Amino acid sequence: MKLSLIGLLLFAGLPLMAHHSFDAEYDSSKSVNLTGVVTKVDWINPHGFIYINVEEKGGAVKNYAIELGPPYALTRGGWKRDTVKFGDTVTVMNGAPAKDSGSNRVGATRDTFLQLSTGEKMVLR
Repeated sequence: MKLSLIGLLLFAGLPLMAHHSFDAEYDSSKSVNLTGVVTKVDWINPHGFIYINVEEKGGAVKNYAIELGPPYALTRGGWKRDTVKFGDTVTVMNGAPAKDSGSNRVGATRDTFLQLSTGEKMVLR
């Protein structure tokens, strides 16, 4: 009985452990702007992701993962599942770069926007 209860309590805490601290991964004191072509969109909990290919100086292409807010918050901000599609050219404005300088991840703060090819700006949180 005690072992079952301990197992249940440990299992119940797993979702909390899966979530991360924004400040542990991203440097919100800095910002980056990236323009690229969408290669993938993950509309998942607890955070969505948009992946874009960005052409860097010298012509090399790097795929960046842009971490968004949760789908329910994106929906409240006017997003639909097909707001961004594979092949769209988008610009991430004021994204927070990863603290790991070798990382290709960018986090969205309340000041981060995604500009669509139409010129429309969408909130990412």
